[in-house]
Amino acid sequence: MDTQTSLLLLAAGLAGGTINALAGGATLITFPAMLAAGLPAVIANASNAVAISPGHLIAALADRGKLPPPTRRTISYVAVATLGGTIGAGVLLLLPERLFVLPVPALIAFATLLFALAPRIQGWTVGCERAAALSSTGASGAALGLACVYGGFFGAGLGVILTAVLSITEPNDIRAIKALKNLLATCVSLAATLIFVFQGAVRWPETLAMLLGAVIGGYAGGFLIRILPAHIVRQFVIVAGALMTVIYAARYWF
Repeated sequence: MDTQTSLLLLAAGLAGGTINALAGGATLITFPAMLAAGLPAVIANASNAVAISPGHLIAALADRGKLPPPTRRTISYVAVATLGGTIGAGVLLLLPERLFVLPVPALIAFATLLFALAPRIQGWTVGCERAAALSSTGASGAALGLACVYGGFFGAGLGVILTAVLSITEPNDIRAIKALKNLLATCVSLAATLIFVFQGAVRWPETLAMLLGAVIGGYAGGFLIRILPAHIVRQFVIVAGALMTVIYAARYWF
């Protein structure tokens, strides 16, 4: 890996870590950077997942006072998240490269749209009162499982999806929901990361360069959040996601 590529990945990790701390949505920056560094799409996705995985754990530990107690339901959620992340990562590695690259522009577009609509989605779900019906039918477990499989497969927008699902099934205070979301996202991320590492799907020089930037960016974001309006960061991520959608649609579809 040359110096220019190292600096690109370091900068992308720095931007991604900062963006995650301020508003979320790092994958919309970091995954295209891995592709731009010349990694095959599946390897780029796996390496990106490993590089930004500490962010979920840091977020969970930062608000550990709101983490739920180890009740039967919490343990079952953790098990579903871990299993879902494992399945998603396994599906990714089983797919031929040509089959993964075809939906890449659509996945980026979906994640961008989800990120753009996140405040509305979360506002709607927090006020939703259908938890009892969903829980009794088992739909909540199915929705959580599908979200976690998606998280292991691609991951962009996972936080928004988990928040939406948990706000319906666990209509408590939003801070507790966010803490549980961070815990489950950590389980998904760690499960997928272990699969990627053991299967040799990670390019370590690129991953470590981005990881270093993401850690620095995460700490920097903790300071910037006090002075930089989150809506400005959100607008930047949305524009970047839309631009990446167009670029990779032209690359893989035309």
